[in-house]
Amino acid sequence: MSLVLKDVSKSFGEKKVVDNISFSLEKPGVFGLLGTNGAGKTTTIRMLLGIIKKGSGEITWKGKTVDRKNVNFGYLPEERGIYPKTKILDQLMYFAELKGMKKDEALIEINKWAKELKVEGYLQLNAEKLSKGNQQKIQFMTAIIHNPELVVLDEPFSGLDPVNTEILKNIIINLVKNGKYVIMSAHQMSTIEEFCSDILILNKGKTVLQGNLKEIKKQYPSNRVKINVDNDIKTYIKEFDLEIENEANNNYMLKITDEEQAHKLLNKIINVGIKVDKFEIMKPTLNDIFIEKVGE
Repeated sequence: MSLVLKDVSKSFGEKKVVDNISFSLEKPGVFGLLGTNGAGKTTTIRMLLGIIKKGSGEITWKGKTVDRKNVNFGYLPEERGIYPKTKILDQLMYFAELKGMKKDEALIEINKWAKELKVEGYLQLNAEKLSKGNQQKIQFMTAIIHNPELVVLDEPFSGLDPVNTEILKNIIINLVKNGKYVIMSAHQMSTIEEFCSDILILNKGKTVLQGNLKEIKKQYPSNRVKINVDNDIKTYIKEFDLEIENEANNNYMLKITDEEQAHKLLNKIINVGIKVDKFEIMKPTLNDIFIEKVGE
């Protein structure tokens, strides 16, 4: 067990922004820290990294109380922090040296990651010349260039197009393969589902749900069926009193209250001779669960 938060709280004046939360990262992987704006995610992150002092509770890394000296971490904050008028190479070198890297070592890592992130051609430019997405990739480099053990990513895919999102996803997968502990906070629930085995959802500073995502979803009944067919089946959908959530080119996403409804519809459309290309009964998405827990 490497990172442990136990009964951690934090107040600013009279306002308690983090209220008695606990979680742990026991092995390399990606942990999802979720919540609406103002739920306490960023404060939690800053406490566990030793950037601000906790109010109460315990935060340990490998059995030692967390401070800036004993946690080799990389942090990509939601608020971006590169300097617009400064050359990218100079900035990366500056951040690397802040983390204790020697210039020769830092240059090797800068060139390696620049190639990996496809930003080699921008190193001699000032940051203001780069697109928002490429600035995001440079900021990501500052978080991982020094080979940290613990990586905290706050909205890592913000501003990235699908191609660059895929590049970053593959890098995060490789970080985990290389034994890194990753905490990810993001508003794209599909991304969290893709990466995270365990999650914690905060609402107004309190934990409203936490645990293994697969186990959490098992507790919920199926609520959708996806059907891809070669004909319009709206008449039969209406017959079984089902609600169409999405429909395009005879591909349907239907809301259901029980699985029997879905199977009755399937039997009907097969019996009338309609070809079924896909039939999938689905559990609620993390987005559904998130809205249920914090939607108010």
